[in-house]
Amino acid sequence: MNMDIWNELLLPSTTEDAAWELFHENSKLGRYFAALSEEQVVQKTKELHESLPYEGYPKVELPALLATPTSSLYETILNRVSVRNFAPRSFSLEEIATLLHYAYGTTRDNQGTNLPRPFRAVPSGGALYPLEIYFHCVDVKGLVPGLYHYNAAGHHIRRLSEGDQRKTIAESLIQPEVALESSLMIFITAMFERTVFKYGNRGYRFTFLEAGHVAQNMNLMATALELGCVNIGGFYDRDVDAYLGLDGIMHSTIYLMAIGEPTCSESIEGKA
Repeated sequence: MNMDIWNELLLPSTTEDAAWELFHENSKLGRYFAALSEEQVVQKTKELHESLPYEGYPKVELPALLATPTSSLYETILNRVSVRNFAPRSFSLEEIATLLHYAYGTTRDNQGTNLPRPFRAVPSGGALYPLEIYFHCVDVKGLVPGLYHYNAAGHHIRRLSEGDQRKTIAESLIQPEVALESSLMIFITAMFERTVFKYGNRGYRFTFLEAGHVAQNMNLMATALELGCVNIGGFYDRDVDAYLGLDGIMHSTIYLMAIGEPTCSESIEGKA
């Protein structure tokens, strides 16, 4: 990662205009926005990966048969809480597949539409799906401990590195104990070009909205499987990007989640 590039892009802390104000103003939609043609969008989309392939890395097919929660959607929404204390837990590959598929998996094809990608479990601006999902696990039956990438288009995962890396992840968090105690760490990353080529600065907004949709799906499915989940915004971006092997500019981490077995002390009352 080139730190000189970071320093050039970083706004000085003494600027009179806050970065969020500049972004919000420059991402507002105007009546004279020059939109690309449908043919241009389709052609550009064909040039971009639907999911990063990571060819050459060990591949694990995910089971087609997914776990079926017994709670209703209504009950799941009411029971969703942020769990911050976890106990050790072993996962099945079926549970991993269920979490990933219902968070960001492909749910139907795009035949008969003018949209360029098969549809997934969340709404996406222009059905462009700019996000990628990585996860780290230490105790999943059938998986070697390590860092994995989820290929939504192929419903499989690739192992990017082996070993228990919780200490490395913990060093990149404001609250390191979350990584040390949870059984599963989820990383949502964004490949901004997939959206901004069509929508410009507005597409950057769409990317973060989409990450929220994915995170909520992950939260609800974890709750339905009687797992604990907490969303994490307190992380050192450059450290996490470096850990995942991202350039941090065109492809960067935007959201983390920890999932595991909630401890007996966890209760619904007082949770965010």
